[in-house]
Amino acid sequence: MSEIRKHYFLDEHCIIASGRSKRPSAPKAYSDEQVSSKCAFCSGNEDQTPAATAVYKGGMILRDIDEGRIKDWDIRCIPNLYPALSPQTDNGMLSKKPTTKTLKGYGFHEVIIEGPDHGSRIQRFTDSEMLLLMKVYRDRVLHYRSHDGVEYVSLFKNWGKKAGASLEHTHSQLIAIPVMPSTMVKELVSIKQLDHCPYCRIAQNESGGERCIYENDHFIMLAPYFSRVPYEIWIVPKQHIESLSSFNDDMLSYLGDCIRRAVTLLDKAIPGLAYNYMFFQDQDPDYHLNVRIAPVTSIAAGFEMNTGIYINSTSPETAVKHLLENT
Repeated sequence: MSEIRKHYFLDEHCIIASGRSKRPSAPKAYSDEQVSSKCAFCSGNEDQTPAATAVYKGGMILRDIDEGRIKDWDIRCIPNLYPALSPQTDNGMLSKKPTTKTLKGYGFHEVIIEGPDHGSRIQRFTDSEMLLLMKVYRDRVLHYRSHDGVEYVSLFKNWGKKAGASLEHTHSQLIAIPVMPSTMVKELVSIKQLDHCPYCRIAQNESGGERCIYENDHFIMLAPYFSRVPYEIWIVPKQHIESLSSFNDDMLSYLGDCIRRAVTLLDKAIPGLAYNYMFFQDQDPDYHLNVRIAPVTSIAAGFEMNTGIYINSTSPETAVKHLLENT
């Protein structure tokens, strides 16, 4: 029988309708054997991309110059060749027309190339590679937050064509924008009306329960009670902490452990599954950072777009059992 489930603390709902389909499956999102010599993100092809704004190599942070590109790097951060927003505007100021609500398209759009190897995958990263990636995430968020006119830094990864990735070489993206997303505003308004942090309570209540997938010293990984899509995963710090900027290296290491484990479990459960993972964070001390992984097992159709209520064909409790079958 279907269930209508309410979000942990927002006035949002989803429908868990397990009878609508069998366990979801997905076509391969990539091929391990496919190696492209034309990939602009691969080592040796640095001149095919814009000059890097940051190059991580041997524990140093460097920067490309027009006369030459740094080789033998660990991680490269480059401007997106087709950016959603650009810093070449009037710093995001309002249009001079007093009646318009249009903002200039001010912002920054960066690609984080996670490694030089075309065949690399998050689930194959070593502990040190994951730690470096988490450090880069922290560094780049801090870097763009310091720019005038930036209100929010969106950090995310798209994996697989169905998740919006146009290139196979593993990478993440960052978009710094001059407005606060309405989703974050909505969460913060709700959080400030409570006498407790809802994410702290989620971490406490879900620990050791039927929706708990994994825990380490600093994080809990869970299939949320309010799951909009099959196999949705949240990673929540056990400690109240608002953003990556407050993470020490130890916490970053444990965060990398969770992200790699989540991607590994999803790939084992449904090989080649496309997914998006997204960081939700803010500078407001009332907020509680969380990472959400949304596998692409279905598409939003008319009902979802009309109501904002998602129909999920796999309950989070069933998803956890499937994810942990092969561990």
